[in-house]
Amino acid sequence: MSDLFVHLDWAEIGAAGLDTLIMLAGSLAATVIIGLPLGVVLFLTGPKRLLAQPVAHAVLSVVVNSLRSVPFIILLILMIPLTVLLVGTSLGVAGAIPPLVVGAAPFFARLVESALREVDPGVVEAAQAMGATHRQIVLQALLPEAMPGVAAGVTVTAVALVSYTAMAGVVGAGGLGDLAIRFGYQRFQTDVMIVTVVLLLLIVQALQMIGDRVVARVSHR
Repeated sequence: MSDLFVHLDWAEIGAAGLDTLIMLAGSLAATVIIGLPLGVVLFLTGPKRLLAQPVAHAVLSVVVNSLRSVPFIILLILMIPLTVLLVGTSLGVAGAIPPLVVGAAPFFARLVESALREVDPGVVEAAQAMGATHRQIVLQALLPEAMPGVAAGVTVTAVALVSYTAMAGVVGAGGLGDLAIRFGYQRFQTDVMIVTVVLLLLIVQALQMIGDRVVARVSHR
């Protein structure tokens, strides 16, 4: 059995795991910061909504759908010049975060929009009847009611980002994905591949468990 794990460098694996978690935390935070308001705007400017703006909604929808339709591995390569401009490098953890955010923010925005659509229209009508402003309706009525769906969306996005971080290893982004590609695939070190895959699975399971608990805590049902 020991012959199967002769290539493992636990210090390197630990560092790669930490890089993956840093990429995940940084990109998830930026994705929520960008994607949440974007999803709210998509919802509010939609047909028969508070701020119905057909042209603005159509333009935003095209942009969001276009970014979502580009395979992430291609997006990584396309964004190399912009990533270098933003953070000074396209390699390592810093170089991975911009494409991760661009790939995940539109996806999360659509999840937020879907969560808001599930809110009972009566909630908005009641807030309007009490003279609430649009800002108050969004912050005190829509978002609190949609919070379980938004929390579930954050969980789904976090899980997707784990797979994105693994793909980012193709362009030298670091993390467990980079380790799996450089050693597990290119050098045929099966033991490294197995360990990195198991660690990625554990991260996904942990994220899903945490997300399920958060959803249960904020759910009104």
